Amino acid sequence: MARQAKIKRKTKETDIEVALVIEGRGEATVASGNGFMNHMLTLFAKHGLFDLKLSCKGDTDVDFHHSAEDIGICLGNALKKALGDCTGIRRFSTVYVPMDESLARVCIDVSGRPNLVYEVQLIDRKIKDFECDLVEDFLKSFTDYAALTMHVDLLRGRNSHHSIEAVFKAFGKALAEACSINPQAADRIPSSKGVI
Repeated sequence: MARQAKIKRKTKETDIEVALVIEGRGEATVASGNGFMNHMLTLFAKHGLFDLKLSCKGDTDVDFHHSAEDIGICLGNALKKALGDCTGIRRFSTVYVPMDESLARVCIDVSGRPNLVYEVQLIDRKIKDFECDLVEDFLKSFTDYAALTMHVDLLRGRNSHHSIEAVFKAFGKALAEACSINPQAADRIPSSKGVI
């Protein structure tokens, strides 16, 4: 049976629904309220082979900040719920993804301890109407609510679109690998503590 979860979250700033299937086919239907974010989340799902349905109605008349953070919260909650007690997962992953001249590295530990280290220097502050700083805010919310550690490094890059795209593809692939079942320990929790 596929590991999956649905999350609904409504505040005075956003109204979000997320459905996530870990063992998916990479199919995504995303309406985040921002075209660039739709593109990035679709790439995340495609390359992680997650099935993702996401809709967000946010106060974009203010800006996209609340939406980006709250989407991260909901996606993190969905992943944590879908993983349950984390029995059998590989837990760790390191993935490098090139996108033309850009190269991103994402390292993940599904540890139960939220932590984001984000070392991404971009030339641009905005891509169309998307503020590039929001990638870090989204990932911070995600790691906090998914309760995992993630290190994100842009090793090189000139074009900010390419660089963020490399980050999201690496994010999807690394998360998929960390969440995949290890056939050598499919009935065990991957921690010396006995819990994650």
